[in-house]
Parts: sequence; C-alpha cells; structure tokens
Amino acid sequence: MQQIINELQQWIKNYVQNAHSKGVVIGMSGGKDSLVVAKLCCNAIGKENVFGVIMPNGEMSDKSDAVKTCELLGIKYAIVNINDAYNAIINPVNDILKQNNIQLNDISTINTPPRIRMTTLYAFAGSLNYLVANTSNLSEISVGYSTKWGDGIGDFAPIANFTKTEVCEIGKLLGLPTKLVDKTPSDGLSGKSDEAKLGLTYANLDEYIRTGKQNKDYERIIHLNKITSHKRRLPARFENGFKNYLE
Repeated sequence: MQQIINELQQWIKNYVQNAHSKGVVIGMSGGKDSLVVAKLCCNAIGKENVFGVIMPNGEMSDKSDAVKTCELLGIKYAIVNINDAYNAIINPVNDILKQNNIQLNDISTINTPPRIRMTTLYAFAGSLNYLVANTSNLSEISVGYSTKWGDGIGDFAPIANFTKTEVCEIGKLLGLPTKLVDKTPSDGLSGKSDEAKLGLTYANLDEYIRTGKQNKDYERIIHLNKITSHKRRLPARFENGFKNYLE
C-alpha cells in the first residue's frame, strides 16, 4: 500500500501539472475522505497549493473537525455558509409545489446542499485557476451513496478506486490521527451513520467489492448498486447515426 500511495501522489502531481493548474480546492467535511485526499494533495503539490472550503448549511455538526483537519494540514481555508443560497432555492420551489398540491420531499432537501457546495467549490476554483478534487471513495460510489452532480463530481478523484477500509489504511500510513481516520462516517445532516442509512456495513460492502463473497449484506449491496447505476454514467444521449470525427 505504501508503494501505491507513492504512485498515487505522483499521479496527483502529474495530473495537476498537465492541467496547467496552480493548485487544488477541496470541500472539507470533517470526515476521513476529505482529510485523506487533502493530505495526499499536500504531499503531491505542497500544502501552499491546497485550499479547503468548509460549507455548513446553517449549522454543521462536524464544523469543528473540519476546521481541525485544515489546521492540522496547515492549509488555507474558508468557511462559506450556504444556508442563504439553499433557502433562496428551496423556499420558492416549495411555494410553487404547494400551489400545485405537491409535497417537497427529502430527495430535494437532502440533495440540494451538495449541489450548492460543488457550485461553491467551482466558484473558488475558477478564480484561483485550481482544480476541484473529488473525495468520493469506491465503497460510496458502488452503492450510489452520493448526490448526482453534487459531491459525486470533480476534476479528478484520487480515492475513487479505494474502498472505505483502504482509505482508512492510507490515512494511517500517511500519519494522520487515528481518531480522525477511524471516525464513524456520517452525512452530518440526518444524525445517522452512513451504515445506518445504507442498511449495511462498510466491512461487508468492502469484502464483497474485493472478494465477491456473498455475505449477509449481499442482497442489499446488489440492490443499491443496481438502482444507483445512473449515478455512475454520463447523461444518456440519443444516437442519431450522424458522423462525428471528434469522438
């Protein structure tokens, strides 16, 4: 794994340089994924070229941990409260839906903040000439535990081919505090852990991903993988049969 980490850090350095970018912007949630990605980027291109953005929607239960991770790494960071932007979207949408006797549901309220956060990251990245680092891991991606066009995107994704278990291992090998690396993953919104929301354990999910062993969470894993397949694809295109010499 240490050799893979070395290769990964070189890959990050090459990717940023080849993109003619000055640095990297990362959404810092206070969780292990953003911490590990930020540390990898610091090692690859220098902490002075990594910028963290903490984006509470009003209150943020992990805000102190998010600040702590930025200070631990020695990176510059900003706190942008997205609550006004969230309300500016949700309130009029809700009013219009009510007029048509339609209820605003969790799909809208839960997925809007991640999309606003990604917009915020790109607002910084565009002005700084930085790239946006995606912080999704393979476990989350495999069962669609992300918001489409929200936290599921970015310019490059350093840990997208590593399971949650492997991300923890990488974090420890990078010398990050065990308390933060072993922190119970949660979305910081519902008050529930990732595993409680998903209805499975990361241990069983990661075991299936790497070995194909049909453990007690197998049926749940396959179900989530199937119904979220659209999140792992680009938008569907109508095939018109016309020539396109740029494909």
